[in-house]
Amino acid sequence: MKFTLYASGRQMTLWGLLLVMLSGCIDEYMPDAISTAKSHLVVDGFINPTGITTITLSRTYPVGLNSPPPPETKATVYIEQEGGNRYAMPETATKGTYQSASLKLDMSKPYHLRLTTAAGKQYASEYVAAKLTPPIDNVRWQAAADGLNIYVNSHDAKNTTQYYRWEYEETWEIMPPFRPLYEYNRFTRQMVPNTAGYPSICWGTAKSSAVALTKTTSLSQDIVADFPLRSLASTESPLRYRYSILVKQYAHTPEEYAYWSQLKKTTEDIGTLFDPLPSQITGNVRCLNDTEELAFGYVGAHSAAEKRIFISRSQLPGTWFINTGYEKCVPPDTIEMKYVDATFKSGLVVPIADVYSKSGGLRGYTAAGLDCIDCRKRGSAVRPVFW
Repeated sequence: MKFTLYASGRQMTLWGLLLVMLSGCIDEYMPDAISTAKSHLVVDGFINPTGITTITLSRTYPVGLNSPPPPETKATVYIEQEGGNRYAMPETATKGTYQSASLKLDMSKPYHLRLTTAAGKQYASEYVAAKLTPPIDNVRWQAAADGLNIYVNSHDAKNTTQYYRWEYEETWEIMPPFRPLYEYNRFTRQMVPNTAGYPSICWGTAKSSAVALTKTTSLSQDIVADFPLRSLASTESPLRYRYSILVKQYAHTPEEYAYWSQLKKTTEDIGTLFDPLPSQITGNVRCLNDTEELAFGYVGAHSAAEKRIFISRSQLPGTWFINTGYEKCVPPDTIEMKYVDATFKSGLVVPIADVYSKSGGLRGYTAAGLDCIDCRKRGSAVRPVFW
C-alpha cells in the first residue's frame, strides 16, 4: 500500500505530529514518494470580508527535509466577488505572503480567491458564502492538580454559526539565569568588562499546531461552553513569569468545517494500526489550466474574532514547581585559567564571573554557553506592543 505525505507551513506541523505517533510503535520508514514527491501549491488563509485578508502561498516539499516551506513568490492574487468586483492582493515584504487593503465586503455575496503564479499556472478556490464570526464571550483558565487548562466560550444568538474553529498564539517572558560581568577579547586575550548588553528579559512566542474545532448542530442553542483549548503542565516554563494567549475564533460553513475535521482526523487521531491511514486532503483550490496539477488548502470567507488574556505566576498555585527552561545551564561551569583562551575565543562560551582559590588567587571564571546567556536565542528582546 502506498501513500504520499505533503507538507508546507501549517500542514508540515500537522503531518509531523502524525509521523511522531507512528514512529512510537513501528520502525522508521521513509518511502521513495516522500523524497521524490512533486511540488504542489499550498494556499493558506481565508478571505476576511470585514478587514485585511492575508494569504500565504508556498510549495509542498518532502517531510524529511528540515527546512521552511518554499514560498511561492511573484504571483498575481486577488479576491473576486461572484459577478462583481475584484480586490488586489499584492505581495508583501515577506516572500509568499499576499495582503489586501482593509475591506468591507457585501456579506450577501459569495467570494473566491483567484491567482496566477509566475510560471503561468492559474488557480481558483470555489465560491463560498461569507460568514460573520460572533465575538468570543470569554477565555478563562483553571488551575488543576497537574496543570493549567484554558477554555473558550462563545455563542450566536441568531443560531447561524454552528461550526467553530480556533487558533491561538502564546507569548511568555524568558529570563536568563546569568548576567555576565566579563567578555573575552580574543585579540588581546584579556577579560574586559562586559559591553555586549545581553537582555535581561525576552519574549517567546508559539502558534497552535493542533486543529481545534467543534459544532453545535446537535444543540437547541448555538452555544459553545468551556471548549478545552489548551493545557499546560504545572512545570512548563511559559508559566514561570507571565504568560499570555491570544485566541482567534472563526465561523465556518459545513464544507470548510468538514475539511478541517478530516485534516484533524488524519493527522491527530491515528493511534493504532487499525485506525484510518493517512489520506490526501486537497481542499477547494483547483488549477484551471492543468487538471493534473494538485493544490492544497481551503479558502473560506469569514471574519475573525479575537480575545487575549494574561496569567501571572502569582495567580497560580504556590506549590507548582515551574521550570525556567534553563535547568541544564545551572550551575555554570568553571573554566580554569589555563583553558581560558581555548574556551572563550570562539565566542560560543561566555565568561560570567571570576572564581578565586582558597588562597585568594584568581582561579578562573564561571561560564556558560551562549544559549544560557542570551535569551534572544529563545525569543525576542523587543517587548510586544500588547505587553
